[in-house]
Amino acid sequence: MADKDNGAEGGAAAADAAPSNRALIINAQYIKDLSFENPRAPTSLLQPQQPDLQVNVDVRAGALGGERYEVVLVIHARATAQNETLFVIELAYGAAVTLSNVPQEHMPEALLVETPRMLFPFARAIVADATRDGGFPPVFLQPINFAELLKRQAAQAQAPAANA
Repeated sequence: MADKDNGAEGGAAAADAAPSNRALIINAQYIKDLSFENPRAPTSLLQPQQPDLQVNVDVRAGALGGERYEVVLVIHARATAQNETLFVIELAYGAAVTLSNVPQEHMPEALLVETPRMLFPFARAIVADATRDGGFPPVFLQPINFAELLKRQAAQAQAPAANA
């Protein structure tokens, strides 16, 4: 009798340990939009200054059809010194992804956390290269907690609904 109970527990444990056939596949990644503005050049390059850098990051996702989605990591950075803009960079870095066998409740995490986490190193390198090529020291973005970003976006979306 005890063997029968152990077998049932062992079967459940084996089912939990079985590999999942869920998949997140990045089919393509690309620069969707890139803009670098250096409005005070060459003056801003000739006068060394310690800039104040403000960075905003957003993640957007949309369906392409079937199991395919587009995820776009949007980075906007502005450097200022003495209330003057030194440079502005805007990057929309996208990916076409396929999600296979991902339950609906896990879609936001797959699209808005895991995919941008994989895209971020590439976007970070593009921002660093563009600022360096623009005549400034490269901007190395710090790692981003995309799970926290998703929580903030969800809280902001619920706030207007609660006020209505």
